[in-house]
Amino acid sequence: MKFRLLYLVLGTMFVLPGCSQYSRMLKSRDMDQKLEYAIQLYDKKEYYKALPLFEELITVFRGTKQAEKTYYYYSYTNYQLGDYETAAYDFENFARTFPASEFAEECAFMHAYCYYQDSPLYSLDQTNTLKAINELQLFINRYPASRRLDECNRLIDQLRDKLELKNYENAKLYYNMDEYKAAVTAFQNLVHDFPNSVHRETVLFLIVKSSYLLARNSIEEKKMERFKDALKYYNEFVTAFPESKFRNEADDIAGSVRKSLNAINGDDPVSLNQKN
Repeated sequence: MKFRLLYLVLGTMFVLPGCSQYSRMLKSRDMDQKLEYAIQLYDKKEYYKALPLFEELITVFRGTKQAEKTYYYYSYTNYQLGDYETAAYDFENFARTFPASEFAEECAFMHAYCYYQDSPLYSLDQTNTLKAINELQLFINRYPASRRLDECNRLIDQLRDKLELKNYENAKLYYNMDEYKAAVTAFQNLVHDFPNSVHRETVLFLIVKSSYLLARNSIEEKKMERFKDALKYYNEFVTAFPESKFRNEADDIAGSVRKSLNAINGDDPVSLNQKN
């Protein structure tokens, strides 16, 4: 709504001086001519001026042969003005209202694409990012033979990369704040949700380091279990990345863990203490 009001105000500013063709067309009762003029404005990228014309015409032409063309241009006008929320609704409504239209598939895609366009920076709330992924996947399911499938998958990958980066930065924030228990959980969730993450090596190492620091700062009753967890995560890390750039630091951590476990257990061997 705020976008519509803004562009209506801007449009009014342009028509105040004199009785222009635009102001005459606003008052015209020849709806076919008004539609032709609105499309001309759209083609000239004068979207703010075309919008009020299309808004009137979608009501006038409802149920007529002109309705499809009018609503198609109206949907794209809102999109071109950057009002993606309204455009998403309009494109979806077009596909539902005109399922036999040659533009139905295109508008179904544009419905999902509007959410992609409205996806914010990774540091902000990602509700629209999740919505975009869902809508793009629904489009793929609905139109499995569409020529847009490759583009949909590319867009989904980009959106998932954004979610991955947000989760990674959130997990690192826990780590940097010395919230090691939360960090371990957040890093593990990232590995589970994004198994092919570009950050996988770093994340697995930070799980080792976070679990070690968690154990070292735990009360005595919890230290043994948590040190064993740290050694388990170390084994998983070196198995996945035996030549990692973090290997030396990880080996040092594992050595400290073994010493701590030996101190807790006395001379009793700990099966997890076998060095890789």
